[in-house]
Amino acid sequence: MNRPLRRLSLVVAFLFFALFASTTWIQFVSADRLNAMPGNSRQLYAEFGRERGAILVQGGAAVATSERVDDPYTFQRAYAAGQLYAPVTGYYSLRYGTAGIERAENDVLSGSADELFYRNLSSLLTGEKPKGADVTLTLQPKVQQAAWDALAGRKGAVVALDPETGNVLAMVSSPSYDPNTLASHDGAAQQQAWTQLNGDEDDPLVNRATSALYPPGSTFKLVTAAAALESGKYTADSALDGPQELDLPQTNNTLKNDEGTACGPNDKVSLSDALKISCNTAFGWLGEQLGAETLGEQAAKFGFGQSLSIPTSVATSRYPTGDAVAGPLLAYSAIGQGNDVATPLQVAMLSAAIANDGVVMKPNLVAKVSEAGGSGSVIEQPSPSELGRAVSSSTAKTLQQMMELVVSNGTGTRAQIDGATVGGKTGTAQHGAGLPPYAWFTSFAEKGGKKVAVAVVIEDGGSTESAYGGRLSAPVAKTVMEAALNG
Repeated sequence: MNRPLRRLSLVVAFLFFALFASTTWIQFVSADRLNAMPGNSRQLYAEFGRERGAILVQGGAAVATSERVDDPYTFQRAYAAGQLYAPVTGYYSLRYGTAGIERAENDVLSGSADELFYRNLSSLLTGEKPKGADVTLTLQPKVQQAAWDALAGRKGAVVALDPETGNVLAMVSSPSYDPNTLASHDGAAQQQAWTQLNGDEDDPLVNRATSALYPPGSTFKLVTAAAALESGKYTADSALDGPQELDLPQTNNTLKNDEGTACGPNDKVSLSDALKISCNTAFGWLGEQLGAETLGEQAAKFGFGQSLSIPTSVATSRYPTGDAVAGPLLAYSAIGQGNDVATPLQVAMLSAAIANDGVVMKPNLVAKVSEAGGSGSVIEQPSPSELGRAVSSSTAKTLQQMMELVVSNGTGTRAQIDGATVGGKTGTAQHGAGLPPYAWFTSFAEKGGKKVAVAVVIEDGGSTESAYGGRLSAPVAKTVMEAALNG
């Protein structure tokens, strides 16, 4: 071969090599990135052209399905119960992506999960179009509906847990939204809904049960009481200082009781009675005796500071550290004010752990992942798992008895249920001068071997006087607990 031909051959070989290398790079290295690009219409057509799995609740009712439509996308997401389950299901939108379970379980709903590889391979061989798997939630429709109805359109959230498994029985956030508006294939309608929802000052797209952080108010006194009992220095009968006003260190300010009086004769009150009447000065004093480190350690054992995925993401509840809990702030932190923040889910976990003999269970929303179409073939089924032990069994028993006194003869009498053992703790959380406080109630109930723990928060529930958790939130918790016990 003469020299020009050899050179030409080398050039052709080099071009073939370059073509082979670039093709390999695109196919095997850049494929995932290119497929995920927002402007990749092929990927969108392919994803919306595949039948997505359904989202179901206990009893088998589907709350999110894929319906065949006559447009280039083939399928459109439909949400049968609209606002009721929207904070949990989230949405599946062409333009605005996903949220909630639609996002957290997207790989199984879309059929792209590794666990579905062999099933999809089988579908290809038989000529069937691959489908996504169904996801069944732990939510119980009667409990969910009861929580939604009892909240009655007020801003807030309700969470009900099975204390022994951590399963979420109800999760309501209000105001909510209709996810069908975001699932529409009409671009203009979709954009209008998105703009309207994001412009709403009440934030209907936020799942308040897991994403909103509130001062927990007096529900945090359960943590302070637990820390005191666990220290071995206090019992339910221990006498605490409970004056009309508690002097705060490094300041001329005082911590006052809501009723403007001392919590007992000679400014003394037992730990049990302090919880029953929700005495601020006694728990502020107790917090100062225990110290921020002890309170922080106890809060962590209940789940504060832990990152949770249920599998939707959960905001991290926090007990403050350093300067945020120094000086006068320590007493405030002991009563759930100052810089304490918690989600309603975390507040429900307090009661759930106490009702579960001190063991904190990991909250969970997914009961199982199964073959689409009701074949019953289970692909994945999460098992209950422990986050840890918050308190000893004996401390949990003492706290249960103290919480039962709150309901039988304290600030939470509106949560009483005939024939059931009910314990609770009220809370009224200040969050700014002149602003209506948040009304809290956290509780547990047991009847006939069934157990449930519930947390309720109502935002801006009226004036300071009317927003006590026992008046506003305890009746909501009662309704939800009854639905769970009788369901």
